[in-house]
Amino acid sequence: MDRGASTARASYPSAPLMSTRFDFQISARSGAARTGTIRMMRGEIRTPAFMPVGTAATVKGMKPQDVRAAGADIILGNTYHLMLRPGAERIDRLGGLHAFMNWDRPILTDSGGYQVMSLSDLNKLTEEGVEFRSHLDGSKHMLTPERSMEIQRLLGSDIVMAFDECPRADRPLTEIEASMEMSMRWAKRSRDAFDAGGEHAARAALFGIQQGALDEKLRARSAEALREIGFEGYAIGGLAVGEGQEAMFATLDFAPAQLPEDAPRYLMGVGKPDDLVGAVERGVDMFDCVLPTRSGRNGQAFTWNGPLNLRNARFAEDTGPLDDRCLCPTCGTYSRAYLHHLIKSGEMLGAMLLTEHNIGFYQQLMQAMRDAIAEDRFAPFAKEFRSAYLAKR
Repeated sequence: MDRGASTARASYPSAPLMSTRFDFQISARSGAARTGTIRMMRGEIRTPAFMPVGTAATVKGMKPQDVRAAGADIILGNTYHLMLRPGAERIDRLGGLHAFMNWDRPILTDSGGYQVMSLSDLNKLTEEGVEFRSHLDGSKHMLTPERSMEIQRLLGSDIVMAFDECPRADRPLTEIEASMEMSMRWAKRSRDAFDAGGEHAARAALFGIQQGALDEKLRARSAEALREIGFEGYAIGGLAVGEGQEAMFATLDFAPAQLPEDAPRYLMGVGKPDDLVGAVERGVDMFDCVLPTRSGRNGQAFTWNGPLNLRNARFAEDTGPLDDRCLCPTCGTYSRAYLHHLIKSGEMLGAMLLTEHNIGFYQQLMQAMRDAIAEDRFAPFAKEFRSAYLAKR
């Protein structure tokens, strides 16, 4: 199944440190979709961008150089998990997260707020912050906006996220409103603590997070509060938490436009390939999600013609590639039959190869969207993509 040039891997030199702290330029538009470049000291980030998730200082199942070769310009690290193990202070002593995991390009770290609410044994939520017990060993911790900024500084993050609370969209509106208002107060404390970070603040950027669940007025108030504080970029939080695609898209019909036009817009925790296309269509620039890696570990591959479950017996003697349009090494080397065998046998190589494919596919999808926007043909691209990806088979 050697497909020659299609399996060639790009060679990326180590990223030189640039002089620009943070600069975002939009180079083309197609409808509400935008393509451009974020320039930072550790390199450029092409937008729309998908950030593979490196929860515990690793994109599960892949070496950092392979993540880069797949086309990723930036990855995400997780404040909550890293503060618990191995610890932010230890990572700092070891030279920072970039050196620790051998990734020399930009890293965005989340604030830890979402994981505290969803994973830990939550003891107390107050104006000061969140007191919780670790899901690992039951140890007690306090996470505040100031401590979150300190942890992300110790990690050496390039893009730091403000500390916030993320209630479910099905909570009472009064509860969502109170949570949003507290998150905006925490955003100001995050900005002040970040700016006090000396050398790190001089080379990193801070993103604020819009909250308000599905309510347009609450999100408008949140966006205005964030504008008054001022951030280098703005995230759309509180989505992809069980509300469904229709409700998410309905919110994205207004939320991105409430944020500053000249700053990156980051939709947190999204998503499936068709989620990404729909969100870019509505003006979003950045994404992260565990789906391509988690799905790869569970036998699912994403393709231009929709997702495939490699556990299915119909692939047992299928000698074709996962996706004949995909340029990843897995598609250039291995058959569906072999991948089916690995997954059914529980071999770790199966999870690794499907993860490599999924990360590669996501990056190829982002490049296809960037090209379509640059050529002002995003609407027909999106229609063609959905026609193939969502077709019933």
